[in-house]
Amino acid sequence: MQAEIITIGTEILLGQIVDTNAAFLARQLASVGFDVYRKSTIGDNEKRIAEAIGMALNHCDIVITSGGIGPTIDDKTREAVAIATGCKLVLNEDLLRYIKDFFKRRGLELGDNNSRQAYIPETAIPIPNPVGTAPGFMVKCRNSYVISLPGVPRELYHLMAETVLPFIQEEFGLETVIKSRLLRTAGSGESSIDRQIGDLEETSNPTVGLLAHPGAVDIRIAAKAQDTSQALQLLDEMELLIRQRLGDIIYGTDKDTLEEVVVQLLTTRQFKIAVLETNTGGRLADRLTGVGRGFDVLKQALTMPLAQATSTLLVDYPDNYSISIGVAEALAETIRRNSGADIGAALIGDQDPLVGPYSKQTGNTYICLNWAGGTAHQHLQLGGISDDTRTRITNHALELVRNTVQKI
Repeated sequence: MQAEIITIGTEILLGQIVDTNAAFLARQLASVGFDVYRKSTIGDNEKRIAEAIGMALNHCDIVITSGGIGPTIDDKTREAVAIATGCKLVLNEDLLRYIKDFFKRRGLELGDNNSRQAYIPETAIPIPNPVGTAPGFMVKCRNSYVISLPGVPRELYHLMAETVLPFIQEEFGLETVIKSRLLRTAGSGESSIDRQIGDLEETSNPTVGLLAHPGAVDIRIAAKAQDTSQALQLLDEMELLIRQRLGDIIYGTDKDTLEEVVVQLLTTRQFKIAVLETNTGGRLADRLTGVGRGFDVLKQALTMPLAQATSTLLVDYPDNYSISIGVAEALAETIRRNSGADIGAALIGDQDPLVGPYSKQTGNTYICLNWAGGTAHQHLQLGGISDDTRTRITNHALELVRNTVQKI
């Protein structure tokens, strides 16, 4: 079974908002056995929307549109669906009463433009919207369906779960189940992982793919079967093969986050950590304290320019503003001893605008951990204070903490 997703809105084309609906819809369709043939975005133009829907109907069993069914003059999806399916728009009295009741219950005044939302293609099946004012609708065209949903994510999510998925499962007699799983890694590059499991990425069922993020890589496994138990068995078998190849670099699955895993590990070992950051601007401390019990394991957190850090902690710092692993080690040891923590962590790097002349910057970051029995460190050819760079550096730092705590 094939589906196409069409998101509608000039604001999406202009980059003024980010389209998250298409990704959500793709996941939902995959969960019931549909292959997404294509995803596209069309501006608020009736003719172009109708053309896109018409072309999609030539090869897809389901076409889902998102957006363009609101009350304003630039909401063109209703008219476009009517053109593409050869239907005329008619007033659905039940939807009109539903919309009127929605406004009445909230003490709002119903405008003339809101009544436009009760017009749907003549043969359409209405989809009442209990969490918003824009009802959706489904139109059968030959052996396919056009399903139009509102663009507001909260409303789209609700209608998809409560109405659309049950409808298409029953209508198409779907028996295939697709299950997926993420294996989460950090600190290893995409190319390195690909070299180790590249042959597994060629399999057809389950399928294996890599999703790269700053300083982290997710491994996605998807399995198709006749029932859930068979799909899960396929996932388990592939996960075992991947773990045999990659070993301990996999820190979790699905919704696990690296900071959650690290905090849990520190909690289990009853370790406290003290953190000093320069060019990451407190990102590591923020991630640790953003999960449950994070404040329990964080003994101290300092964020300051490198020159100020070395002065505050009485660590020798070269006059030429150069940085080195030695400076990072000294800072990690000092913050550990001064705070009474079990582990000291120092993240220092170039391209901090408050540190030194730019002519001395070389794009380096040093991460160092210190504990009573030794040190661990990592040198990254990364400098800067961009959001992606800070995420990448702190992913490496968290992975270094995870690996270190497991060994000490």
